[in-house]
Amino acid sequence: MATPLFGLIPTGHPLIAEPSSTPSPTSCLYALPTTKPFTHVTILLLPNVTLPPQTAAAIYVATASTVASGNPNFKFLGGIGPGKESAMFKVGGGGEGDGLVIGIDVESEDEVGRRLQELAASKPNASGGQPPTVVLAQRIIQNAFNFLTSFSGTAGPGGVEVVPLKAFEDWWKKFESRVRADPSFLEKQAD
Repeated sequence: MATPLFGLIPTGHPLIAEPSSTPSPTSCLYALPTTKPFTHVTILLLPNVTLPPQTAAAIYVATASTVASGNPNFKFLGGIGPGKESAMFKVGGGGEGDGLVIGIDVESEDEVGRRLQELAASKPNASGGQPPTVVLAQRIIQNAFNFLTSFSGTAGPGGVEVVPLKAFEDWWKKFESRVRADPSFLEKQAD
């Protein structure tokens, strides 16, 4: 990597385009600044840069001390490449204490894709551990249905099943009270 391929922007810091070192022709390391704290870093392909066909850039992070000791413990953060030329990653409290090193390795598109799938599967789900809106809506409706069925009765000549409006009002008060007491109770509910 003779010419810079990537730019890194730790939140609140200027662009870093020159790697600290290039351990191999397909990888480079960037020591992040320790002058002031940051929690995120944006990584991008520099203008007019294209990666070789069927490749992508795998992004890793490690503490500076493990890299300096020769025994780095790099953690996969994600990837960038054709179609996704930049991404922002949460790296914790950079700029404090030990310091961080970002490793970027140009790997096969398939390998980066596989790692991205593994990373996504290791997270509770894409919404940060909360069930999707559809699941929450279904749980609310199920909660109402279960409560209201105990108040149902038949009315009229056709034996139509009815629920008094007062029963719905009682459910709503009880439901609101429960949400106030434990806003996450629907998220914990088993499917």
